[in-house]
Amino acid sequence: MTKLFGSRSASAAGTSDNDYELGPTKAQAQAQASGREVDGRDDDPLAPGLVESNSSTTGRAKGASQSPSQWGDPALAGDYDSRPRDADGNPLVDDEAAMEKQDEEDSPYPEVRAAVRNYDEDAPCNTIRAWTIGLVLVVAGASMNTFFSLRSPSIGISPLVAQIIAWPIGHGWSKIMPSRRFNTFGLSWSLNPGPFNRKEHTIIVVMASVSFSVAYATDIILAQMVFYKQDFGFAFQLLLTVSTQSLGYGIAGILRKFLVYPASMIWPGILVSVTLMNAMYDRNDRPDPTIIGGKMPRYKWFGLVTLGAFIYYWIPGYLARCLSVFAFVTWIAPNNVVVNQLFGGSTGLSLLPITFDWTQITGFIGSPLIPPWEAIANTLIGVVVFFLFGCSLLHYTGVWYSEYLPMSDSGTYDNTGKPYNTTRILTKDMTLNEEAYNNYSPLFISTTFAMSYGLSFAAISSLIVYTYLHNGKQIWQQYKNSAKEKPDIHMRLMSKYKEAPSWWYWGLFAIVLALGFVSVLAYPTKMTWWAFLLSVGISFVFSVPIGIIQAVTNHQIGLNVMTEFIYGYLQPGRPLALMIFKTFGYITMSRALSFVADLKFGHYMKIPPRTLFWAQVISTTVSCVVQILVLNVALNTVDGVCTPDQPDRFTCPGARVFFAASVIWGLLGPARMFSPGQIYSGLFAFFALGAVVPLVIYFGAKRWPRSPFGFLMAPLIFGGPSSIPPATPLNYLSWGTVGLTFQYWIRKRHFNWWSRLNFLTSSGLDLGLALATLVIFFALSMHKLEPPKWWGNEVVKTTLDFKGKSVQTYVPDGQTFGPSSW
Repeated sequence: MTKLFGSRSASAAGTSDNDYELGPTKAQAQAQASGREVDGRDDDPLAPGLVESNSSTTGRAKGASQSPSQWGDPALAGDYDSRPRDADGNPLVDDEAAMEKQDEEDSPYPEVRAAVRNYDEDAPCNTIRAWTIGLVLVVAGASMNTFFSLRSPSIGISPLVAQIIAWPIGHGWSKIMPSRRFNTFGLSWSLNPGPFNRKEHTIIVVMASVSFSVAYATDIILAQMVFYKQDFGFAFQLLLTVSTQSLGYGIAGILRKFLVYPASMIWPGILVSVTLMNAMYDRNDRPDPTIIGGKMPRYKWFGLVTLGAFIYYWIPGYLARCLSVFAFVTWIAPNNVVVNQLFGGSTGLSLLPITFDWTQITGFIGSPLIPPWEAIANTLIGVVVFFLFGCSLLHYTGVWYSEYLPMSDSGTYDNTGKPYNTTRILTKDMTLNEEAYNNYSPLFISTTFAMSYGLSFAAISSLIVYTYLHNGKQIWQQYKNSAKEKPDIHMRLMSKYKEAPSWWYWGLFAIVLALGFVSVLAYPTKMTWWAFLLSVGISFVFSVPIGIIQAVTNHQIGLNVMTEFIYGYLQPGRPLALMIFKTFGYITMSRALSFVADLKFGHYMKIPPRTLFWAQVISTTVSCVVQILVLNVALNTVDGVCTPDQPDRFTCPGARVFFAASVIWGLLGPARMFSPGQIYSGLFAFFALGAVVPLVIYFGAKRWPRSPFGFLMAPLIFGGPSSIPPATPLNYLSWGTVGLTFQYWIRKRHFNWWSRLNFLTSSGLDLGLALATLVIFFALSMHKLEPPKWWGNEVVKTTLDFKGKSVQTYVPDGQTFGPSSW
């Protein structure tokens, strides 16, 4: 599998993670981009995921960044330049002169030369200013994203917002704060060490990057407390969250010499991040007066967009909620099952996808103004082919007894069509009671839910085949190079900084591993010590090969389905243990590679490794505490939280999917769901489909090089729709429409506007929406001030789609459907 749209819920995606498919959450896509030779006279910023080509290009970089900075806006720092200056104010380092050094003084890889400066700046980064701004943003971002992760659709504040906000705060600080120096315990420091510089900015972005994503473990806690009615207390929650979020640091430090130091480990997504960060401090501006806002100062535009989004959201979010899911066809026939299944936006296929609500567009997938248009188009192909056509065909032909089930939701059902009552098959110690299960019912899921499983299987095999076909030789060659190549210019420049000792990482790994043992063995999780070590071992072993693939191709193969398979067959009947095993086996590897990516980001930006280490570790720990506190406060103060009819949409969609996964893979186990003879055994055919489609596309592109085959990516087609359910086609189709408008049409016709303002627009819309939602909830909803009762707020509640009752056939009392034995 590949991480297509970023990390869970806080990324640009801000999404709920569809647990069975591609890496967590939640927004940002892979796309091809060609590298560009730098001739020393072109400082123009490169657009995310798209690098202008040149005839001298010899390398290629893959895609859209999964990393902290996702902003391709040119220079914002009109009066600021962090380069060292002489007494007359002239730069000591000239950009053009530095970039005209001989080839041996630069990276051997053209895509790196196109993005990363081959010199270092003598600028401070371990400053009170950077730490203060960074930690304030960590607390704000982690708390907001945790709170909004309970909402459907979720709202995510991405590190991109932190990067944009940090710029004026940092420069405002440098103008206001006194420059007096202090001495504390022999250390000299100042509140104002000089102009705010890109190294301080990088530290802040890294702190946001490691802390804004909502911890995977929070879904374990929600599934326990809300659905299994099990509460081990705050200490367990904190131990589990800190250990699952931080264990990857030890692995990251151990893998530095394989994945960070070699020049051949490029990390294409990080090249985009480096370019975007540098672009904020370069002096290139290309106004476009032919389009609205084209000549407006960037931060004025950002402020206006934020204010506009804040004001506008009151309409679909409070005053006229019919604009959020504008499924007007269902209003005309509110009790027609087929109409609600085909046109419904909540539990239907949304054949007329209309919404005027930014949360519906971005809530599960992330901002459509981030991924390249090719990634958006491939994702839409997957939605149309497999969900609009495939699910319609399967549902109306009665496959999987679909006539008794909803078309699209993330619930689990028994053979009477009612929600699956897990308490009937649980023992007192939260394991499977097989006799009760055999006397109760097999488990059924909606058509789109079953399809999502099939696509997750196809995504695994398709990415393996795709990576072999397109990047196999490159990966092998660069792996061989990494073992024998000499240090490049960037490694030599970094040699002047003290390296973070290996024992720091080993020590941190040992401490966090011990915390993990305590969380698993000191509480009745039903997880054995050897299973815990096995999950950590899986992460450790797979981090190197998967990291090499990601460092070269920007694709990350996820381990969530594999870990579910392994534990589901090893020890079925233990739902909590399954959730913990999957989290340690998958997220530890994913987090480790995320930390490695940040280390490479710091390597390219010339950040002292020791400063980077403490910035990552402290920010992650602070965010874990903040997330657990916010989660418990929300569960205790939000009325009806995690119930399907919660009036402010705090229905916990991600936790519902996670709970369903624990039942399917943990409580029942894959043998009872997918093995030959079981109801959903046919889904295994998707493994073969995933292996064949990349071959067809690959040879089709070779046979017809000018055909659309060249734009197709099988992993994106299968894995792009990874959030359905709980997302619906409405979310994806509206996201794709807006995305193609900005990323293809506006980018092509108004490139200067796009390069200046596109990502600011995205961040402004996200921030304004989040602020409006907070005000509406805390100022109105918590004080029982309900939205006005009028047709525009009431009509949506009359439909079968909204009620979740779009089912063709209801089972008469006393009867069942499905197999007679299981």
